[in-house]
Parts: sequence; structure tokens; C-alpha cells
Amino acid sequence: MKKLVFLMAFLTIWACKEEKKEPPSVAETMKTYTISQMMDNEAIGGGSFSPDNSKLLISNNKSGIYNMYTVGVDDGKMMPVTASDSSSVFAISYFPKDERMLFRMDGNGDEIYHIYAMEADGTHKDITPYEGARASFYGWADDDESFYYTSNTRNPRNDDIYEMDLETLTPTLLFENTEGYSIDDISDDKKYLVLGKPINTNDSDLFLYTVADKKMVQINENQSANSGADFSHDGTSFYYTTDDGSEFAYLMRYDIETGEKEKVMEKSWDIWGSYFTENGTYQVTYINEDAKNVIEVKNVASGESIELPSFDNMDITNVGFSDDETLMRFYAGGSHTPSNLYVYNLETKEQKKLTNVLNDELQPQDLVAAEVVRYKSFDGVEIPAIYYKPHQASEENPVPALVWVHGGPGGQSRQNFSAFIQYLVNHGYAILAVNNRGSSGYGKTFYQMDDLNHGDKDLKDCVEGKNWLAAQPEINGEKIGIIGGSYGGYMTMAALTYTPEEFDVGVNLFGVTNWIRTLKSIPPWWESFKDALYKELGDPHSADSVRLKAISPLFHTDKVTKPLIVLQGATDPRVLQVESDEIVAGVKKNGVPVEYVLFEDEGHGFVKKENQITAYSKILEFLEIHLKGEEGTPIKDGDI
Repeated sequence: MKKLVFLMAFLTIWACKEEKKEPPSVAETMKTYTISQMMDNEAIGGGSFSPDNSKLLISNNKSGIYNMYTVGVDDGKMMPVTASDSSSVFAISYFPKDERMLFRMDGNGDEIYHIYAMEADGTHKDITPYEGARASFYGWADDDESFYYTSNTRNPRNDDIYEMDLETLTPTLLFENTEGYSIDDISDDKKYLVLGKPINTNDSDLFLYTVADKKMVQINENQSANSGADFSHDGTSFYYTTDDGSEFAYLMRYDIETGEKEKVMEKSWDIWGSYFTENGTYQVTYINEDAKNVIEVKNVASGESIELPSFDNMDITNVGFSDDETLMRFYAGGSHTPSNLYVYNLETKEQKKLTNVLNDELQPQDLVAAEVVRYKSFDGVEIPAIYYKPHQASEENPVPALVWVHGGPGGQSRQNFSAFIQYLVNHGYAILAVNNRGSSGYGKTFYQMDDLNHGDKDLKDCVEGKNWLAAQPEINGEKIGIIGGSYGGYMTMAALTYTPEEFDVGVNLFGVTNWIRTLKSIPPWWESFKDALYKELGDPHSADSVRLKAISPLFHTDKVTKPLIVLQGATDPRVLQVESDEIVAGVKKNGVPVEYVLFEDEGHGFVKKENQITAYSKILEFLEIHLKGEEGTPIKDGDI
């Protein structure tokens, strides 16, 4: 007995000693990854069910470029359908009654998309073969005998809508769009169209168009943001979103016969859209809640929301249903993990994970989850931002940081996975993705705050983001740069030009540097949106050109004193290559370190893994030398 008591006492003392031992922190166990490892995740999208529900049709970039694949619903087996090694292939859908497929391709990022049909034997053809014209799939007809698509074949400035017969693959013009409307919806019986007309970058009018007599009825009474969502299954009404009298968009129903309107859903954030499943059993609604998707699926008959699968530290970002409404495919992921594809049986509640897109060489705990923060700007306006803090950052080990600016204007940094951001964070760079005034998702007053004011208050918001970073104990306030693409690239150049002492380096990805030229060279298919864009930014053909020149960094390159790297795609139709060519030449005259990376086969953004690896490794090399200041330890190929 005494031996037993002694043994128990010894074990208790030993256990207590063991409990006091602290487990190693993530910072102590984390690995640093090469860019090849970080980019070896798979990016997938889409998910059209085959007619027998046995497969899903998706896009996947596992080959280094997007191609079309099928995924088995039962076993998750992934099979390639296309093998393009140049232009990206994006899956659209299976045909409703057979296993033919639709997909789209452009010319290496030129955004001139065509629609292709693939037969069961693997042969395919361009079914919108109109040179220089874009085509976009719109949806299947209710009888499954045709599909709708928009195209600017007739007039480069406007998208008409066509109906493509599935038997003959010949199109018929359904609506000639002479006034630059957006085509928001088509009723199942083809009697009605819902059309939008932009007023400015926030507001648009909404119309119900009767095909038979070409009668047009305006739906909104006041100037507001309005967008068609979907027709009810019985065709007696349609749903639309509006922010009339509100900061955020809510969901309305319009009775076609009586013209009566009814508010059916309102949240504390923007409702982005809503649609009904094939047989009208479910209504799916998307809400943009603090920079991430929240999805509600309502059973129409009961009016109750169904319970969706839940995950720890992940969110469902997208859903889709089989035509018989027995299966739902969905994506789930987060800022720290790429989204995987799942299938969910709505009857049995059985759930299956079909993909594992995170590279096996990456330890999930090494990736960083974003944190939503808010800070006060120079005038007291609260600015939302998304903060990525490296695991190795601490008060004892302060790290360099970057202010990240989204595209747009009017875009939004969101709580989505970015391999590029994770790569930078993994290498010890904190990221603050600011949603400066003018960003979408935070109310229309906030959205319109930068109108005719770009390069001023929005830039000051970014500077205050830098100041917020500098105040964090884990940040080295003497080493903060700015990075962004498109409009974010403009903000990078504006920061280096108009606040030359605020940021230590700039990373400009295909950024606007000459607003006069950019606004004059808007692609023809944006013609219907051009006037709205001019109201926000200014008309380059008017006296606004004086201000546009004043806020264009190209004309003030002599003020740039900090190191700069510029990256550009040669086929970019939105920000022309000449923008980057000229800003690089101008800054070089100052004797400032400038690097330029040009991709001949990319457009507005880099989609090919080989190019992404080159681009992101070049950026890290630049930052290691010019921001972190480690000139004595050049990066080797094996390190990136």
C-alpha cells in the first residue's frame, strides 16, 4: 500500500512538471516556403452537375493554366477534359440533357471571350466565331432547348442578347440593345427582360421590358442602386436589389400585373443577389458581410432557412444545385486556406469533400488567418482593413509591412485566400489590406466619398493605414511599403509621387499612371458604363482633364525618390502596357532603383502559374533588398 501511495505521489509530481512545459509556438515550428510550393495549391471554380448527377464540371489550374475537368460526385476522381497550354479554359456548364459541355476562352488575357461547345467525343468548336467580338454565357432557357448569351457582334459598344438553339447551335437575336442597357434577367416564358441603365458608378435605373410590344416600365422611383435578381418560379413577379433610402442594398419583389412592390429581405450589409433553384424549391441569397460571403438558402414553401454545413474557421463561399434539387455543391474556405469543393445531399444530409487543393508540402498551421480591423483616418472617417500578421512578428521581433490597395476604383479587399499574400506573410511581411473610402461593401455614402477626389483623401486613408501599422508593436515602423494592382497600382504610384516620404518602397502591378489616356482608351464593350465612370473620375474630354493630369503620376515622376518595381501584362485591355513603360522610364531619370517585369502572354492580372511564380518571386527579391534591407543575403532560386 505504501509503495502504491509513493508511486501515485511520484506520478502526480511528474505530471505537474510535464504540464508546466510550454509547447513550442507556431513561430518556432513554422516552415518558410518557396514560391513554387506556395503556388502549387490548386485554384478551382465552377461546378455544373452532369445530367445524371454523377459528375461536376469545374475549372482547375493544376496544370499551370486553367483547364476544364470533371470530378466524380461519389469518389472525387478528377479527370482532365481539356489540355490547353496557352489560353486559359474556363468551364461554363454541362448541357441540360446530355454530356456536351460549354466553356469559354479569350486570347491570353485580352478579355475577348468566345463560347465553345465540346461534343461527347472531345471535339469542340467556337460557336461565337466573330472576330473582335466578345460573348458571355447568360443562362439556360427553361425548356432546356436553348441558352442565352450576350455579344457585341452587331455593335462593339453594346451587348445584345441572343438565344442559341442546342440542336443546330445557331443563334437568334432576342433583344437589340441600342441604348447600352445591362441585361439583368430573362423570364422563363421569354416574355420579359429586366434591364439596367447606369447613372453613375453606384446608381442605376431598372426597367421591365415586354418583348412582344417593346414596352418599357421603370421600376425605381428615386435615384439609387438597382439590379435585377430573378423571376419567381410562377413568373408573376421578379426580385431585385436596391439601396433606395438606405445605405445598403436590400431585396424587393415586384408584382408584374399590379406593379406593387414589397421589401422581402434586409440585412445590415449589402445583399448582393438572390436566385431560385431549378424547380423553385429553394431561394439562395448572397450577403456581403464585412468583406466575406454569407449565404442563406430558404425553403420557399415553408419560408424557413435550411441549415447549411458548418466548419471551424471556414465559411461557405459559393453554392450550386443539381437540376433535380437533391444535391448541393459548395465551396468552403477562408483567408488562411483555399476553398475546397464539397457535395451535400439535401435529403440524407450526407456531406462529401471532393478536393484537397492545399499543397501537401504546406503545414496548414503555418498559414495566417486574416483579422478585420478598423482605424480612424485623418478626418475621423473609420476605415476598415484586413490585417495579416506573420507568425514570427512580435514586439521583440518587429517585421516590415505593406499597405495593400485593391483594384477598382470601387473594389474591395475581401477575406479570401491569396497565395501571394500568404507567401509574403510567410516570409515575414505584415499586410494591411485597406478598404479606403470609395470601396464597396460599407454603404453608399462611404462608396461615393472618393468621387472626383482620387489621389487625395483615398490616398490619405492609405497613409493613415501606414500610421496604424507603425503604431503596432510587432511592426518595424521604419520599413513600410505600399502595393496594389490596377487602381491599387495607381495608388502605389500616387503614394510615391504625392507623399514621397511616407512609404519606403512601391510595388505597382499594372497600375494606371495617366488617367487622361486610360479614360480615353476604355474598351468599347465598357461604353455603356463609360459615362458613369466619367462622373466618378472626370471626363478627359472636358475641363476635368486639368485635374486628371494633376492626379496622374506620369506627369510628376520627378518627385519619386523611393525604390519601385512595376509588373505588367502586354495584352492588358484596361491598363495599356504604355502606362507601365512610361512610368518606368520617367522614374529611372531620377536615378531611383526601378525594376520592370513584363509578361507578353498576360492581360489584366496574371493567371498562369509560371508567370505568377516569376512575378511574386521578383517582388519578394525586391522587398528583401529594398524594404527589409538584406542586400548581403541575396535570394537563391531554392529559397523562393
